[in-house]
Amino acid sequence: MSKVRREGESGHTAWLLIFVAVSVFCIVFFAARGRFSTPLSSPAVITLLAPFQRAASWAGDKVKGFTANVWDVLTVHQQNQMLRSEVEQLRMQNVKANEYAAENIRLRELLGYTQSATQFDFVTASVIGRETATWTRMIVINRGTQHGVQKNMAVVTARGLVGTVTEAGPVSSKVQLILDPRAAAGTLIQRSRVVGVVKGTPDDAMHPRMVNVPRAQDMAVGDIVVTSGFGGIYPKGIMVGTVSAVKNDGGGLLHYAEIEPAVDFQRLEDVAVIVASREAPPEPLLPPKQTPGTETDPKAAVAAQEEAARRAAQPPTPSAPAAPAQGGTQPVAPSSQGTTQPAAAPPPTPPTQTDTPAGGQVRPSVVPANPAGAKR
Repeated sequence: MSKVRREGESGHTAWLLIFVAVSVFCIVFFAARGRFSTPLSSPAVITLLAPFQRAASWAGDKVKGFTANVWDVLTVHQQNQMLRSEVEQLRMQNVKANEYAAENIRLRELLGYTQSATQFDFVTASVIGRETATWTRMIVINRGTQHGVQKNMAVVTARGLVGTVTEAGPVSSKVQLILDPRAAAGTLIQRSRVVGVVKGTPDDAMHPRMVNVPRAQDMAVGDIVVTSGFGGIYPKGIMVGTVSAVKNDGGGLLHYAEIEPAVDFQRLEDVAVIVASREAPPEPLLPPKQTPGTETDPKAAVAAQEEAARRAAQPPTPSAPAAPAQGGTQPVAPSSQGTTQPAAAPPPTPPTQTDTPAGGQVRPSVVPANPAGAKR
């Protein structure tokens, strides 16, 4: 059937081509002989050429559309590549902008703290590493001895206490966090001034405990815990955290508090090292005075004995003799205002002179009490 159909269609096409060829030949022939002249704008010519014009227009449109599609495909592919590259660049810029914004917020907070805490000198640092075995015990910062960081310096953030420097290298240092069970910080309850020690616990690495607190001491949930300044490492008054729970110790005489740290150690990125403090250190604890003979410290007993022996070996200091009173009690003379005033003391009596005659007898010579010419 398809073969017969193809033969029929080919026959119609052949007859159509023959008709068109004959028509064109007749028009050209008669126009050349001058017997038939028809302008190109005549209705017959337009009608005759209309199918060809439509076919040529359709073919031109198809060719033009195909060319435009090919050009659009090539152009769109190039634009797609350019847009992909631009999107990647904008995505990277967006990530950097967000990172810079977060860093700006952290550094502004840290800068505000360093400017408000004028009693300290700080060196800011960034966390560049953590100890893989103990994620919550040790961090590494990018500051060392070249920047003024030394061992046993306190490390803080704007929110509170972080830890202390345990190893200081030239350009980096290790910081032991207060979450480490090996670390200890002297603290006190800000409200009731109860003193204790904050230490890390192996059971709950993110929540240290305030231990060595007698049960009679006042400590409640929500109390703020700050450093006490005892120990010589952490200055006084640095925020440590808040009391989240108060529990009794196993012995029954003490109780401890679970602390919610003020610092988020999982998001710790920027810190400040306290390199100098203008705060007066706490006075050293002196032992109480002991009764002689009951000293528990042999050195103190020996020192007391040496001091007593040294004082006994020193000669007593002579005291100045008191001046004898002359003439007894001085008379009191009345004054012109009616008040009683002491009278003038009489002139001192000159010493008695003795004359030694040739016979060897001593004869005292009496000096008159009122010699001639003396004024009364």
